[in-house]
Amino acid sequence: MPSAKIYYDSDADLSLLRDKQIVFLGFGNQGAAQAQNLRDSGIMNDKILIANRADSYAKDAQSKGFIVEHDFEKAAIVADILFLLIPDQVQPNIFNEKFAPNLKPTATIVIASGYNVFFKRLSFSPQQDVVMVAPRMIGSSVRSLYQKGKGYPCFVSVEQDGTGSGLSIALALSRAIGATKAGAIASSAYEETAMDLLAEQALWPNIIMLFREAFSVLKEAGCSDEALCYEMWMSKEPAEIFERAAEDGFIGQLKHHSTVSQYGQLNGALALDGEPARAHFKDILYNQILNGKFAEHLSKIEPDLEKDGLQNPLNQLYAKAEETELVQAEKRVRGRLADLLQ
Repeated sequence: MPSAKIYYDSDADLSLLRDKQIVFLGFGNQGAAQAQNLRDSGIMNDKILIANRADSYAKDAQSKGFIVEHDFEKAAIVADILFLLIPDQVQPNIFNEKFAPNLKPTATIVIASGYNVFFKRLSFSPQQDVVMVAPRMIGSSVRSLYQKGKGYPCFVSVEQDGTGSGLSIALALSRAIGATKAGAIASSAYEETAMDLLAEQALWPNIIMLFREAFSVLKEAGCSDEALCYEMWMSKEPAEIFERAAEDGFIGQLKHHSTVSQYGQLNGALALDGEPARAHFKDILYNQILNGKFAEHLSKIEPDLEKDGLQNPLNQLYAKAEETELVQAEKRVRGRLADLLQ
């Protein structure tokens, strides 16, 4: 495949946003960061509207000087550009019922996750632009890096080019939130969804399982809870390794380890048969993610995800995970630390 195109500040024209009424649906981590970055990029405060129910997020927006609208229909009517920054599972109901019927026919809808667009769970007018501007950083970093004059990784795409100006608007918005300073990568809702969900449903579950089983084996071999918890994750060594990987390369970071560690990791990794893992990943990608099976399952349980206690299927999973030896040991260790600090 050809390399992805990367867009920089010079590719984006901020003047395209002049006089546009920009509405943020949601003022969570990403909404708060991106709205402040837009304002600091020269977008007038009265041209930024925060659509949010009356809660702590709305109060936070007001404390930061933004105009807040609790009536979603009113916010939709005035929007030239709508940032859709509420959780994936609640987007369809709120957008399709409150925003879609009231948006301008040529409004631009901005997504930060490809999930609901890829699975066609949102209703758009054919004349509207649907673009993805998806920072690959948590909101606090999107904000802090902007303030430091630094860029951050971001995906950008046009999913529906109703007006013919979708890409130009997407790039202008990317620049306004600080994403083109380091380079915004051309992507798609398909690509973002496939990568995101595969990591969540295959890569990280396997990592959790590997830590869980390694912990169990070492516990059986006589290692203490304290030693295991600190050696495996509480020391923050894994976080430092991934930080080094981002800076020096996934394999290049190994050179910061001891010779014993380097040899052990490389020799062990190259000796492992990756085919079973590859087959597992392909099965999850094609038979659970891209065919819509997971999305269909999630849509069925969405009402239950708002419930309290063990009626909530997510809480049921947490309860089951907390029964594992690794989690129980960590609780004992943290409990001892708390007692020592008192």
